[in-house]
Amino acid sequence: MLTLVPTPIGNIGDISLRAMEALSKADILLCEDTRVTKKLLNILDTRYNLERRDQEFISLHSHNEKDFVEKLEPSFFDQNVVYVSDAGMPGISDPGQTLVRYCIDNGVKYDVMPGANAVLTAFVASGFVATQMLFFGFLDHKGSGRSNGLQEALFNGYTTVLYEAPHRLAKLLDELVLEVPNRRLFLAKELTKKYQTYLHGTASEIKEQLSGQIRGEWVVVIEAGEAHHSTMSERDILAFDLPKKVASKLIAKITGENPKACYQRLLDEGK
Repeated sequence: MLTLVPTPIGNIGDISLRAMEALSKADILLCEDTRVTKKLLNILDTRYNLERRDQEFISLHSHNEKDFVEKLEPSFFDQNVVYVSDAGMPGISDPGQTLVRYCIDNGVKYDVMPGANAVLTAFVASGFVATQMLFFGFLDHKGSGRSNGLQEALFNGYTTVLYEAPHRLAKLLDELVLEVPNRRLFLAKELTKKYQTYLHGTASEIKEQLSGQIRGEWVVVIEAGEAHHSTMSERDILAFDLPKKVASKLIAKITGENPKACYQRLLDEGK
């Protein structure tokens, strides 16, 4: 059996009784970082007298997840297998969902425990009165992928939650100043920890609140704005006498299709 176990995002006291029981009874621990998991278990042992059996620790992170799963046999899960990411809920901007998909496809029993999650914590703490939200994770670092992702995040009609690294937060705020200078934001870091930080305001106002070197990963909650929907269809674009490469890029813009795949499709259709 596979069990996905969430771990505290900061405050060790947020660990659940069920999570500790699952961790203590695991035969194999799949870990995003074995060092982080071993440190967590040592803390739990010291604080809560966590009883543990002899356990095997296996590293499973975003760089080796695909290869690891491809080599799995269903019999691997005859043992009690637990997966934990470094912090929070597995599968949320962390490995985990590929394992779940494997279990579904191969008839392996699995369970997912509820627990700490930075996305939901920040969404509730934002104070934006909305019951619907979208989670975008980390935007692309640069290029059209980042600009397109940012446009989708800003103009989808929903409260939107992003993750951002410290060395790119200033860049994101500069982008938001240009795109949505009056949109309200909520930023949080060190959630549940001693130096938990909440920042409210527009991008310009938050830039003024930040002083010195920006540290730690941030959760950025963007208040819902008006949704922008394209009124132009693929048929409208093809009605123009445009080179196929140009047409494919425009179509991809409004449909989300991969531009190369769209270009090849237009070639195949002889448009």
